[in-house]
Amino acid sequence: MAVDETHVGRRVREIRSFRGMSLTATAQLAGMAPSYLSMIERGLRPVNQRATLDRRPSWQALCAMRPPKRPTATSSRSKTRIAGEPAREALASALRVSPAELTGKPYAPTDAASEEAHGHIFEVEDAMTAWRIGEVPDAPARPWQQVSAELNLLNLTLRPNADYAAQGALLPSLIRDLLVAVNDPKRRTAALVGLIATYKAVAYFAHDLGVAGLPVLAVERMREAAEELDDPVWLSYAAYQRAQLISGTNRSRQYDLAVQTAQVPGARVEVHGLAHLTAALACASRGDADAAQTHLTEATALADRIEPDVSPWMQTNFGRTNVGIWKVSIGLELGAGAKVREIASTVRPAGVSKSRQAQFWIDVGRGLLTERKHRDQGLAAILEAEKLAPQKVRNNVFVRESVAGLLAQARREAGGRDLRGLAYRVGVAPSG
Repeated sequence: MAVDETHVGRRVREIRSFRGMSLTATAQLAGMAPSYLSMIERGLRPVNQRATLDRRPSWQALCAMRPPKRPTATSSRSKTRIAGEPAREALASALRVSPAELTGKPYAPTDAASEEAHGHIFEVEDAMTAWRIGEVPDAPARPWQQVSAELNLLNLTLRPNADYAAQGALLPSLIRDLLVAVNDPKRRTAALVGLIATYKAVAYFAHDLGVAGLPVLAVERMREAAEELDDPVWLSYAAYQRAQLISGTNRSRQYDLAVQTAQVPGARVEVHGLAHLTAALACASRGDADAAQTHLTEATALADRIEPDVSPWMQTNFGRTNVGIWKVSIGLELGAGAKVREIASTVRPAGVSKSRQAQFWIDVGRGLLTERKHRDQGLAAILEAEKLAPQKVRNNVFVRESVAGLLAQARREAGGRDLRGLAYRVGVAPSG
């Protein structure tokens, strides 16, 4: 990637040109000034908010770009649904593409661990698509003690540490072993719960690496396992994961699913709390600060009921500390910029998983990097995140965009050794 452009900016320009859309028309659909879109395309303004990538168009913006049509029942319903959206929307929606088309994921590996993780993607996909619950893989049953030990390794170490390479190596065989165990009446319940946890690991492995379609399939497999258990605890947990992992191009639907899950009777407090956090983020991505705060307040009240602070159930990390981390993410999405450090100052992230700690420092760093005077602190925060979960940081689109933008701004002074090293590791080193 050249220093004078970010991947998203370059892809926006390419797709806009392919579609024959002017910069002004695209900016109008995206709800931003043409000058701002121009800076994004030239790499002078990195894309550092979900909303810029994936918010739906406002009805007013769409009408401005289309000739008037005779009203129909269908168009009337569409207008009602979209009219409440804020004027600004995602570049992906404006260009009529998936956000993945702009981010360029999966990214080319830049280190041995990333290369190994990518090497396991096909095997994981094969295990997910080849068998469903009730279909017995052609594999001998392993002792449950061994299968249980691997489940613990996955859930207590590999996934919390965002170790995608090790997860990719373990997941295919573990899925097959659990599917075999489901057919043993003595192990059926434990195997189904294990499948829910394993399919969850697949969903985030694929989501973070950018494997399109696989997170949705993993969530569907979670739902199937939950239906076999026929327990509101597991049904609501699978429903929450669906809301959390739904495509970013449909924040309204994500919000609806999250609110539904937050109201499910019989769900655990962790699920209700996480559903409110997802609803808050969906609101923030649409620019609705009041609704986001309402759901944050609900989540905070639920977190106060958790003892210890970080719940160990299903490694959700739900609790007061994790709510604080979500507040940083939501504040950043609402445009707090460098002011997120005020929110972050009240959070002590050490009690949650390394993956969640890394997300905290990623968001703090992204916020600080929006102001030149905080550049060094922002870079230090992202480097802290990289120490905790290097594979997560190197596959994060907003880190890549922020680093590429920072490198472009600092090119006259060569950016400094720390910045150049990070840029190389995340795959945005200068070319030529």
